[in-house]
This record gives sequence, structure tokens and C-alpha cells, in this order.
Amino acid sequence: MSTVISAMIFLIIAAPAMAHGDDAHEATLGWTFDPWIVWPIIVISLLYVTGRIRLSRRAHRSFPMHWQDLFFCGGILTLAGALITPLHWLGEHLFTFHMIEHEILMAVSAPLIVLARPVGFLLWGLPRPARRDLGAAMQSPLIRRSWAWCTGPINATVIHGVAIWGWHYPLLFDAAVTNTAMHRLQHLSFFATAILFWWAVVWKSNHGAATWHLFLTMIHTSILGALMALAPRVLYIAQTQTASAWGLTPLEDQQLAGMIMWVPAGTIYAAAAMTMLALWIHGSSEKGAQNA
Repeated sequence: MSTVISAMIFLIIAAPAMAHGDDAHEATLGWTFDPWIVWPIIVISLLYVTGRIRLSRRAHRSFPMHWQDLFFCGGILTLAGALITPLHWLGEHLFTFHMIEHEILMAVSAPLIVLARPVGFLLWGLPRPARRDLGAAMQSPLIRRSWAWCTGPINATVIHGVAIWGWHYPLLFDAAVTNTAMHRLQHLSFFATAILFWWAVVWKSNHGAATWHLFLTMIHTSILGALMALAPRVLYIAQTQTASAWGLTPLEDQQLAGMIMWVPAGTIYAAAAMTMLALWIHGSSEKGAQNA
């Protein structure tokens, strides 16, 4: 474990010095200003702030910074950090950093945004006609039933698991690395299904059921990470083809990426599961005391 962490820290610090090549961009860490990424983040942030201001004015009082705002800011900042900062650029060159990027999307940004429950503020950030029409659409039976089905604990866990395992099929993963449209779709799939999963765990499940679904997700993602880390040969050819320029063999790059999914990411799900378990035990104890 300490060896993996040390290797990751070394890569982060030494990345600019190790990069080389004829193309000028290979020697510097680049920011990614893809309009399909930047504009949605900007628009959602502006809608949230605008909606919060409008609701404050409507209530004729100012609302101090709330935990909901902190969760939303944390979710948006980590989302931007994963997709816009040099971490994204590094992820295009090393599988190790690509895995870090994906885990931030699924295990950090998504749960923070789910905890923020920003839908109300986002709606109030829209112009009145758009807010009225979108609100009515969201209340339609089709949308309500679809949302209820997708955020059912079992369904959401399965959907998220299928997205994770499906996109990590080597041919599909390498195709996403070499095709911009597929790469965007991959990130959207990871993030959207993570939103469904964490919404189901946090807001649709009792604490006992939430513990089970988090534990199950930890198990299957750890298995996937272990398969990548312990594979005797390189599975992701396109993703690891530039690893040698960074002082790693393609197999070492794949092994580090697998270890990140296996251990640090698994630890996040385990911590969430233990939190839910503690809440479940506490709630059961309170009910027992009340019934005594």
C-alpha cells in the first residue's frame, strides 16, 4: 500500500520533468477547456447561485452559507478538478491518472452533489417560463416513474455496476481513449450512474440497505481493480501506450491504475458503508430505547 501511494506521489511531483517528446504539448501540463465540459459546469454553477439569491429575496432575508452550499461547491470544484485541470491531461497519457479522474467523478463529486440536493435551487435559477415548464415536466407520471425506477436501490446499484464494468472492457475503454465523443460519453455514464447510485443510497434506502449496496459496490469494484492490477499482461493497449515516456512500463501503469480502484476507491465505499452501518445501529438503539 505504501509503495503504491509513494509511486503516485512521485508521479504527480515528477510528471513535468519526466515528460518528453517532439510535440510541444508533451512537455507541459495542459488544462482542458472542452466546451462540452466547461459550459455545463459554468451554467449549473450560475443557476445554483441565481436560484439561491432569488429564494433569499423571495423570503425577504439572506440565508447564511449552509452545509448544502458546501456540498455543492465541493462537488462542482472536484468535478472541474477532474475534467478541466491538468489531471485530465495526465489521464490521457497515463492510465494511473485516468483512474484517479474516474474515481473522483464517481466516488467524490457525485456523492457531494447528491448530498447537496441542488434541484430546487437550479430550478429557481431558470427564467420563470422555463422553471414552470420544466417543473411541470418533472412532475409528469412518466418522468416520476422513470426517476423512481432508476433510483431504486437495486436498480441503481446494478446500473452503476454495469456502467463501470462495461466501460472497463479493454476494447471499449481503449476506444474511449482514442475517440473524443466516446470519451465524453464514458465520463457522462460514470457520473450520471453514480448520481443515481448515491441518490438511491442516501435518499431512497434505509441505513441498513444502504450499507449493503455500498458494500456490494465496494466488492465488485475492488474485484475489477484487482483483475487489472494482477493481470499478467497489458489489457489496455491504447491507454498505456505512452507510459514508457513517463518512466513506467505499460503493465506497471495498468497495475497502478488497478491498485487505485482496488484500494483507495474501495476505502471510500467502505467508509461510506461503515457510516451507514453506524447510523443504522444508532437508529436501532434509539428505537429499542423508545420501545423499552
